[in-house]
Amino acid sequence: MKINMTPKDRFIRFILVIVIIILLWAQVLKGALATILGILGIILVITSVYGFCPFYAVLKVSPGKKKKQK
Repeated sequence: MKINMTPKDRFIRFILVIVIIILLWAQVLKGALATILGILGIILVITSVYGFCPFYAVLKVSPGKKKKQK
């Protein structure tokens, strides 16, 4: 696996996970929405730790690469 995420992207994902955890802990989110966001939070943490996003790989997107202007 090749790293395809920038540090900024990883930081934003960690912030989103913290927000999801706070909302779950405060019981603002309940039921199916809580379960879905909990799973999404786990996925965000895993992709952030490894620095690899499969969705980016499928779309052949790499936020860290900039196109050279001619």
